[in-house]
Amino acid sequence: MINDIISDMLTRIRNANLAKHQIVQVPATKMTRNISKVLREEGFIYEFEEIKDRIESYLIISLKYKGKNKKPVITELKRISKPGLRVYANYKELPKVLGGIGIAIISTSKGIMTDRHARHCGLGGEILCYIW
Repeated sequence: MINDIISDMLTRIRNANLAKHQIVQVPATKMTRNISKVLREEGFIYEFEEIKDRIESYLIISLKYKGKNKKPVITELKRISKPGLRVYANYKELPKVLGGIGIAIISTSKGIMTDRHARHCGLGGEILCYIW
């Protein structure tokens, strides 16, 4: 059993990127589905699809690469709020990742969204991770 599903997802994506895999499989939960949706909207991944097995369901995420030498679009993934230490911020204190180049994924009362979108809506919340 996995305690921190978000860290597990980010680690699987990071490892698949380093190995230059085209797809990666992560367990399907409401949280991983929403994070995958944000990654797709921001252009970090191509697509994700949910596969339901008899016992469990999982997501197949298609990773994105640039150029002939397959340089990964996702340079780095960094987990911020952990189960042992939660990190919260109101909308005025939301961080800008690399001066706006990267994104912070925020868990708000209106769902999972980017820092830009949360700032626009005037929402704060738990800072899940940084991606650039």
